[in-house]
Amino acid sequence: MDEARALSIVSALANGVNPATGEVFPADSPYQSADVVRALFLAVRLMEAGRSKSRARPAAPCNAGKPWTAEEDEKLLREFDQGVAVAQLAQAHGRTTGGIETRLEKHGRLQVGAGGARRRWRSGSTEPIAR
Repeated sequence: MDEARALSIVSALANGVNPATGEVFPADSPYQSADVVRALFLAVRLMEAGRSKSRARPAAPCNAGKPWTAEEDEKLLREFDQGVAVAQLAQAHGRTTGGIETRLEKHGRLQVGAGGARRRWRSGSTEPIAR
C-alpha cells in the first residue's frame, strides 16, 4: 500500500467515515470516541509531515553508494594530489563529499584527527600538506 492511500484511509477514519463504503460511523462506534478521533487526527498530521519531509530531501548524486572502479580511484587520487577541492571532486565523480572523504581516507590521503578534523596527505609523504 502506498503512503497516499494509507493517509486517505486514516483521514477517513478520523472524520468518522468508513473508508470502504463512505458511510458515516454510528455514534456508538469506536471511531466516534473522542480519544480515538484525536489519535487518528494526530496520525494524519504525522503522516502528512513525514510525506513533506521525504519530498524535500535532495536527490543523492548519481554514483552515491555505487562501487568504485580502479580507474575512478586512480582519477580521484590524481585530482586530489593536484589540489582539487573535495567539493569539486564530489561533483565531478557524482559522489557525496562524505563519500569522497571516506575514499581518500581509505587510500591514506586524508587522516581524521581530533574532533573529526581531516588533514590532507600527499602520496608517499609522511608529513601533512600545509594549509
